[in-house]
Amino acid sequence: MFRIFTGAALVALCVSAPAQAREYAYSDAHLHYVDFFQETQGMPKLLEAMGEGRIEHVMISGIPVAKKWHENEPKRPRYYAGDDAPVYWYSATDVLVAAAMKEVDPEQRKRFHPFLSGFNPNDKNADAHIRRMLELNPGLWQGIGEIFTRHDDVTALTEGDTPRANNEALTRVYHLAAEFDLPVMLHSNITSKRERNPLYLEELEEPLRNHPHTRFIWAHAGTSMELHRHQEKLEFLLPVVTRLLDEYPNLYIDLSWTMLHPYLIDAKGQPDPKWVELVERHPTRFMLGSDVVGHFENLAEGLADFDPFLDALSESTARKVARDNFLAVLPRERREEVKVSHP
Repeated sequence: MFRIFTGAALVALCVSAPAQAREYAYSDAHLHYVDFFQETQGMPKLLEAMGEGRIEHVMISGIPVAKKWHENEPKRPRYYAGDDAPVYWYSATDVLVAAAMKEVDPEQRKRFHPFLSGFNPNDKNADAHIRRMLELNPGLWQGIGEIFTRHDDVTALTEGDTPRANNEALTRVYHLAAEFDLPVMLHSNITSKRERNPLYLEELEEPLRNHPHTRFIWAHAGTSMELHRHQEKLEFLLPVVTRLLDEYPNLYIDLSWTMLHPYLIDAKGQPDPKWVELVERHPTRFMLGSDVVGHFENLAEGLADFDPFLDALSESTARKVARDNFLAVLPRERREEVKVSHP
């Protein structure tokens, strides 16, 4: 007897069926070489962690702000949220990343994909600064970001105006990104701690609509641990992401750590069939990221934590999400080097 299954039923069947053991090779689409004090464990530790975790490629960036150790604080804070001292825009973060690339031999360097992040996204001079950096290191930079806009307490602590993903300064950056074929990673929270609706969605959607030739990677799909502390789970996130992916072919989703729970893996520890179905509908639009900041001891474990969700996907889709989709959004010459085609 033949049976006809709906798409949702097939996904549910795949999720519930025991998956054969798979071993994945990864690309880390979201890694910060330094922390909020612009310090790092260094390239040897990073390479060691990549080897332990079968991580073949890494998006490597600095952090665009530095945490101030205020004159009135007797103890140095351990994190940006450690006290009320501000953070400030820090362009030298890109210098640190560029210097790190000189520490590795040319063959190993092919595994690293540096993104420029050290600029003030409220400054309409930002595009001119980025252009100078591209000219200073021809062929080094392969993307722009992570750009901090709406970002929880980072936003509250940042000296100066609050950045928005749809401001005029960033509009100039997006035009430049299209000119140089560079993807842009944006951190733009979808809402505030209190609002149970996509309060800030238009700040992301306007650039998607107005810059169809720019590839955008949405960090954490607009979520954050701070949002989850106040709201636990954003019930509107799945329908919003679904609509955006359907409407904007230039949007890609970074499934870094705040997406794993409570979205990809449910409260019972099982892959969420609705997210499985969405990823299968758009198999080239999702990528994994660790979002580690300068410390790499948990890098391998962080990406391996996604394996139960990957195992719920078809094998072809799982391998795209684990490794290939990030490589496919890089500039064309880099895609050719790593032998992936654009989606």
